[in-house]
Amino acid sequence: MNNTIRVGNLFGIPFYIHPSWFLVLGLVTWSYSGGLAAQFPQLGGGLALLLGLMTALLLFSSVVAHELGHSFVAIRQGIDVKSITLFIFGGLASLEKESKTPAEAFWVAIAGPLVSLVLFGIFTAIGFGTAVSGPLAAILAVVATVNLALALFNLIPGLPLDGGNILKAIVWKITGNPYKGMVFASRVGQIFGWIAIASGLLPLILFGSFANFWNLLIGFFLLQNAGNAAQFARVQEQLTGLTAADAVTFDSPIVSAHLTLREFVDERFFKGQNWRRFLVTDDDGQLLGTINVDNLRSVPVGLWSVTQVREIIQPIEASSTVQSDQPLLEVIQRLEQQRLSTLAVIRENGVLVGILEKAAIINLLQNRMQTNPA
Repeated sequence: MNNTIRVGNLFGIPFYIHPSWFLVLGLVTWSYSGGLAAQFPQLGGGLALLLGLMTALLLFSSVVAHELGHSFVAIRQGIDVKSITLFIFGGLASLEKESKTPAEAFWVAIAGPLVSLVLFGIFTAIGFGTAVSGPLAAILAVVATVNLALALFNLIPGLPLDGGNILKAIVWKITGNPYKGMVFASRVGQIFGWIAIASGLLPLILFGSFANFWNLLIGFFLLQNAGNAAQFARVQEQLTGLTAADAVTFDSPIVSAHLTLREFVDERFFKGQNWRRFLVTDDDGQLLGTINVDNLRSVPVGLWSVTQVREIIQPIEASSTVQSDQPLLEVIQRLEQQRLSTLAVIRENGVLVGILEKAAIINLLQNRMQTNPA
């Protein structure tokens, strides 16, 4: 998430906090400290505030444990966890990729609620099985109740909640199509989002009550994220089966290493091509490197007719190339992660296919969605 603050690592997983979390931390601390002070008048204001903070931290620790449940199962499946983030609506474990099978996706999704149910059982057992009483017993009861609520809420069968991911895995298993599962679970998530919004708006409109205002915020959160998930699923489905070679730009900027600089300028630069960077190949089509228009300045104009392109080419890094048969979805992920705008597409034998641009991928996607609308 944007504007997050990194606070360290949890079991090797980067851990972030969104600024909105501090607002919720303050509100939860104030709310529970006030409740403890009212329930136990013997507590001083300072001690009640400290206990309220401790309660809030226990609640957020429960959220982190919930996300670690997802993360550990994903790691066992060979999926890297990019980060865990705490924000206003709870927590989010960001996974590198989806599970390979619906069964694996199911276990990643169910792991978080299972952890919350286990924590509910532990805190409940401590509360009833020990001699703890007074404020500490009240705190244990609150933490146990919130963990139960966290598990049940996340089991609502709509994305982006865990129950939505469980539903997605079930539909995936039935249909054999993960994207149909995601779209279906997203639609259900949108339905629950509208229900939550309605439950927040009706008391406000009819009675002027803000009692369910939190439902309104949750509803908008569900509606937005469920819609994004459905759109993302449609994009993924359209790109399934395509490779890097399918998105190569027509008339890619490719020049032969044997051209003189004069020939290069006459054939490429003065014939309406606006490229600033060209890929250089040998007679066999092997990629040798690149040449930038600015590189021409290093050679006097009078020597252009006797200087070959190969003499001023720049080496190209392996990170700037991609195999022609690599799935286009993986290529897009790589472009985003490495913040690249172009990649040189080569075959397994090193022969250059052409250049791949973000713009070409977008055009390809738009054309496919127009041809095959959902």
